[in-house]
Amino acid sequence: MKASLLALSLAVLTPTGLSAGAPAHDLYAAVAMTKAQKNSSTPADSGLYVRPAGTMQWEHFGPRVLGITSVAFQPGSDGQVVLIASADGVVRSTDGGKTWRLTTGWEVIDVRAFAFNPGNANEVYAATAWGPLRSTNGGATWSLAQAGLYLLYGQTLVADAQTPGRVLLGTEDGIYQSTDGAKTWARTDSPPATALRMVQSVTKPNLILAGTQGRGAWLSHDAGRSWSQTDPGSAAANLYAATIDPHDADRLAVGGWGAGVRVSADGGATWTDRSAGLPVKNVFVLTFDPDVKGRLWVSTFEEGAFYSDDLGLAWQDGGLYGAYGFDFVFVPASR
Repeated sequence: MKASLLALSLAVLTPTGLSAGAPAHDLYAAVAMTKAQKNSSTPADSGLYVRPAGTMQWEHFGPRVLGITSVAFQPGSDGQVVLIASADGVVRSTDGGKTWRLTTGWEVIDVRAFAFNPGNANEVYAATAWGPLRSTNGGATWSLAQAGLYLLYGQTLVADAQTPGRVLLGTEDGIYQSTDGAKTWARTDSPPATALRMVQSVTKPNLILAGTQGRGAWLSHDAGRSWSQTDPGSAAANLYAATIDPHDADRLAVGGWGAGVRVSADGGATWTDRSAGLPVKNVFVLTFDPDVKGRLWVSTFEEGAFYSDDLGLAWQDGGLYGAYGFDFVFVPASR
């Protein structure tokens, strides 16, 4: 549910990409068009969509494969190396999406998210339903990275922007950390619940927000080493979405099934339900826009994407009607 580089949320964002002016990022959406599911051998209307910077239209992007949950562009590759997380494994392109190749074997399924080591763009980590993976060649090949884990299932991970090689992984047993590039893991002071989405602040990287299954939202102020619960109004909810405004770390948002969109403008001290104006309160994806200050995007279950420029007081149609969303990922458009 973000992310997270891909922790997305797996968005490729840097502080220098937050300047005002012309839109600098394309918005990618990983979705399944479940409202009007077409019975066909290939998912003609699901997968990845992109909304190019400065436009209002969504275009299909990438291969027609089932169960796409996220996408990541390798930093420094000028948009040429692209990784797709899918139900069948990791799908990779080295030519900007013209051609694709599966880079995992039959034993790897249900890949959920990616995170690149900020100190070495060839090192990338993946969260999967069968345990984390690591690659040292930009996703061309992968190895298991499970040492120290009690339960393997993972949906979200964050590569610490401050400490290359330090990784946080959300599992069914809580949040684990690695300090050696995902080779070994140790549990953090986190709730013993499935972490569904984690995201690290761009401007205050010690701040990390997590949404969990049945235990609501949790905050860390020390880069994920310790955690405390926030937002009593969603304390028992399944929160699939979590995001932190890249312009203002005090602006947070979480969302989930039946929980709608809940926002905080004071760093998590107080929270408000901002679901009014949305067609349903079933939310799987949230992200703040790096180009439009204060703009919050949401993907509702099968009722489309919406965005708000006033922290959810009013919502506008963002397209993708009928979609079950898995991730929003902003990627620099200068490719």
